Amino acid sequence: MRAVAALGVLTTHVAFQTATLDVPIIGPILGRLDLAVALFFALSGFLLWRPYAVAARTDAPPPAVGRYLRHRFVRIWPAYAVVVIAVLLLVPQARGSSATVWIANLTLTQVFVPLTLAPGLTQMWSLSVEVAFYLLLPVFGYALIRMRGPRARLRVPVLLGVAALSLAWGPVAGLLPLQAGVEPHNWVFGHLPWFAAGLILAELSASGVDARWSANRPVMFVVFVVAYGLASTPIAGPVGLAPMSDAQYAAKMLLGGIGAYAVLAPLVLGDGRFRFLDSPVMAALGRWSYGIFVWHVAILASVFGLFGIAAFDGHFVTVWLLTAVITVPVSAAGYAFVEEPLRRALKRREGRTAEVTAVETATIAAN
Repeated sequence: MRAVAALGVLTTHVAFQTATLDVPIIGPILGRLDLAVALFFALSGFLLWRPYAVAARTDAPPPAVGRYLRHRFVRIWPAYAVVVIAVLLLVPQARGSSATVWIANLTLTQVFVPLTLAPGLTQMWSLSVEVAFYLLLPVFGYALIRMRGPRARLRVPVLLGVAALSLAWGPVAGLLPLQAGVEPHNWVFGHLPWFAAGLILAELSASGVDARWSANRPVMFVVFVVAYGLASTPIAGPVGLAPMSDAQYAAKMLLGGIGAYAVLAPLVLGDGRFRFLDSPVMAALGRWSYGIFVWHVAILASVFGLFGIAAFDGHFVTVWLLTAVITVPVSAAGYAFVEEPLRRALKRREGRTAEVTAVETATIAAN
């Protein structure tokens, strides 16, 4: 599913850069593939909240915050930093960026600093939101830690309530005294419905409640088609970079959350088998999906110059193929030489630490 989300984001950016968004019917459909970000957020919500959901129904302790943060840092930042450095040094449109742009991008705070979404890195606003969610997750976890046993059934209503409240983020953000160039619609508070879709699925899967309708693939497919169809209309605002009203923003957040839930629910609550997603190709693309996400915009920007194609002048299929063909091997290399070695190194370090702790504990007990 991460591969599906990554390719969805790539596709919507190609559609924008080739002016395909202006094509009737197909343009809004491709443009609204920006909701693939909702799928990314829901996946993160499900996978990272599942230990908290399990702990609420057992005597297990909540996840250790230090270990959680170390794993999140190693998972996200090193591969991301490679892309930022490469883009700011090599991409012509981004070369010569100010120190502010460098610092904001390297610290993933670009959504809070005016005009720091650098060319080749514009998609990273969503990674900034993701990291903000990583920091909020332990806070959510400990806020709900007392809802154990019989009270655990209240956890889903609480999460739904938080998601519903966040739909009012648009007008609230409009009251903030922000500098020009800061877009609060790109902050985590407005995107909580997308994360909540995954959190609620984690709660349902841990509780063992009867969720047969959510596990039903035909039903969820209809829900997804309706949600995505509505999101592709002016109800959820224009596609591309045109501004949207607070009501349209709320509708997009709500429909994105519903769509992400409908995609993931049959896999989480059903038998979990899906032949296409289980294929070796999709499994490989899933491993490389983070690289696809962080590299594709820079590669897309380079494709036009390298192959003599004018931006915003059509050629959607050609540009998509060229971007994908270059992005996938670059992402595979990033996974092989940066992501996976660092994750393995962290696991080895934690393993050695656990062994030392066990020896010290045994020594103390013996004495």
